[in-house]
Formats: sequence, structure tokens, C-alpha cells
Amino acid sequence: MKVEPFQVAIPDADLEELRNRLAHARWADDFGNSDWRYGVERGWLEEMVRYWSDDYDWRATEREINRMPQYKVVIDGVPIHFAHIRGKGLNPMPLLLVHGWPWTFMDFHALVGPLTDPVAHGGDPAESFDLVIPSLPGHGFSMPLATTGLDVPRHVDLFTRLMGDVLGYARFAVGGGDWGAAITNLLAHTHPDKVIGLLATIPFFPGLDLTQVTPGDYAPDEQWMLERQAESGSTVVSHFTVQSSDPQTLAYALVDSPVGTAAWLWERRRSWSDCGGDLLAAYDRDFLCTLASIYWLTRTIGTSLRTYWEHARAGGLPFRPLHDRKPAIEVPCGYAIAPKEVMLVPRALVEQATNLKRWTLLPKGGHFSFAEQPALLTEELRSFFRPLRGGG
Repeated sequence: MKVEPFQVAIPDADLEELRNRLAHARWADDFGNSDWRYGVERGWLEEMVRYWSDDYDWRATEREINRMPQYKVVIDGVPIHFAHIRGKGLNPMPLLLVHGWPWTFMDFHALVGPLTDPVAHGGDPAESFDLVIPSLPGHGFSMPLATTGLDVPRHVDLFTRLMGDVLGYARFAVGGGDWGAAITNLLAHTHPDKVIGLLATIPFFPGLDLTQVTPGDYAPDEQWMLERQAESGSTVVSHFTVQSSDPQTLAYALVDSPVGTAAWLWERRRSWSDCGGDLLAAYDRDFLCTLASIYWLTRTIGTSLRTYWEHARAGGLPFRPLHDRKPAIEVPCGYAIAPKEVMLVPRALVEQATNLKRWTLLPKGGHFSFAEQPALLTEELRSFFRPLRGGG
């Protein structure tokens, strides 16, 4: 497995094509939709697309990305792009951070400085991390993907090998959200000898059967979780159904149309973020344009959808335990639960299934809390892993 240094360098012709397609987009009629009841409202989208076309500076974003040391490696035919930022300080702890969909590795960007160089950000030099932040296969710069069968256990195998065989870490910490939470929960379950601890935003522990979780499982002070899931349920069904059933059909439209790609991604961000219906209250325009640009410029929006198909065909993994020891996750676990998360599990079930050491109800944030509230997640990571240092 040969590791190659990597720098993002999108050809000028691709950027010109992007601007041309944005400028000449064909717009669907939209009426009676000021509240987004039918999906993304056209006036809002038109203004965002105008900004993307006329004001957003991809080259500035590219320079920012390239300030991070990045690499590519092929493991069993699967290309993996990753940022590897060494920590400054005393004995940095290796930490694998895994994103989900519709995220990119840039969802962790605001945490990089504080976690790798704590002194420069008002922190303790003894709490630095070596960060490894991969792009999921078929997402962003982990391309071109030509391999099927990439379900959650396969991701676990790839990232375990990345950390051990490629980068030489005998033990390491893990964390993430969305698919990243599923992957890191299963990784901690499968490889307790390699994992120092787990900090995730969703307790996707193996053995969790969401169909068997009842309202009675939620404590009196967790009734807000039921209300939030009822509120967000309809916003989860649409993408999960199509991406689990026939993602390739949708892929042709999205890979062709940057406006289509942006609408598909930005609607999920609005629905699952703690933004009160105003997406720009949670993210600035450049962040949203970077998200859409990475998927469209790399032509990976289509391959990114396939994770759902693979997950569905694998029988709902990672919720199936791969061993019968109790608890299912033996290493120390921490969960940072945001008030606008879309998948909320009662604490009592998590306590039964994991070696729970930290359970934080964040004061704000949603499904993308690493990007929405990076300062809160930075503090969560520092606090959770503080007592675990020296054991890796």
C-alpha cells in the first residue's frame, strides 16, 4: 500500500463548466412553497446559486484545504483520501474522525487547529491530537470508486488498516457522526484492543434495533427526544428511501446538475441542523458552497449515495453484533447529544450496551454538530479523552 501526498487542484476547465452550468440552470416552477413544504424554495436557492456562481472563490477554499497535509492510498482496490495533521504538544493522541452523508471531511475543519495545536487556541499542550480525517470511499476526493459492497463493516476494516497498517498506530481514539458514528461504534466494538475510546454524536451501538425502541424506553426527562424524532421523521424518509433503493437513477441527475446537487444537499442541512429554518444561521454561504462544490467537482455525489444501498442490503448492519461479549462496546464511550439530532436513543439502553463514561446533552446543535458547534465538540473531545491519555 503506497501512500502518495495529495493536493487538491481542480482544473480551470472544470470550474468554468461549473460557473457556466450555474449561470444557465433551468429552473423548476415553484409556487405556494414559501415555507419549503414541497422542498427547497426557489427564491432562496436562486440567490444561493447566484452567490456560488459570482462570489464564491473555490481557489481560496482549495488553498485552505491544501494547508492540511493530505494523502491518498489504495487499500484492496479502494481509494482513500485523508488529511493527517500531526499534533503539537506532549505525546499527541491519535484520533480518527469519520464523517457521514451529506458531509465531507471539511465538516471537521474548524476543529483541526484547536485539537492539533491547543496552545495556540487557549488549550493545554498535553491535550493535543494527531488527527486522521479520511473522506469516505466514493465521497469527495476518495475517488474514483469502482468497488461495490462497501457496507459499514467494510468501512471498519478499511479504516482500521489505514490507522494500523498504513500509519502505524497500534492504538488510537475514534469519533464521528452520522455514518461516521456507525463506523466508529462498530470499530470500537470489533477492535477493543486497538481503540482507546469512542466519542460520537449518535450511539449506533451494535445490537441496537430501532424498531424495538418504544416510547416507554425514554425517561421522563427524555420526552423531548420523542418530540424531535416525530418532528424530523418525514425529513429522513425521502433520501433514505431513494438512496437505499435505486441510487444510480438519481445519480445521473445530480452528477449532471450542480444546482440539483446543491438542492439535494442543502435541504438535508436545513432539515437536520439547529437553524430554525434559516440555514444561513447555522453555516455561512462559503461553507455550503464548499460542500456542494466538493461533491459536484469530484463527480462523487452518485457514489456517495450507494452507502445507503449497501447498508440496506447488508441486513441493517452495523446494528448486528460481531461478538457476544457484554457490553457490546467494551472501550470507554462518550456521546455528545445535540437537541436537533435526528436519531435519539434513550440513555438507559446506551448504558446497557456500552462502557458509557460520558453523556453530554449539548445546549445547541443538530445532526451536523461537529460543523455547527465546533467549539462545543472540541471541548467534548478534550474532556472525554483527558483521563484516557497515557493508555495509548
